[in-house]
Amino acid sequence: MEDDLPRPKGDAADQLAKELLDAYSQDELDERIAVLEAEIVRVRAHRDRAAAHRSAADALFKPRSS
Repeated sequence: MEDDLPRPKGDAADQLAKELLDAYSQDELDERIAVLEAEIVRVRAHRDRAAAHRSAADALFKPRSS
């Protein structure tokens, strides 16, 4: 499945981590932090839904002991 393949290096998060921040004002940095924190919440929620889905699938297809 495509989901099992490793993500290519150089995704958006990797590019953001390499960006110089010197040109940003404090207000712009605060805004950037807020956007990144919201993205962290979104990614964690997706991860948790995926884990719950995986657990449900594992339980459904788990061999039953006699």
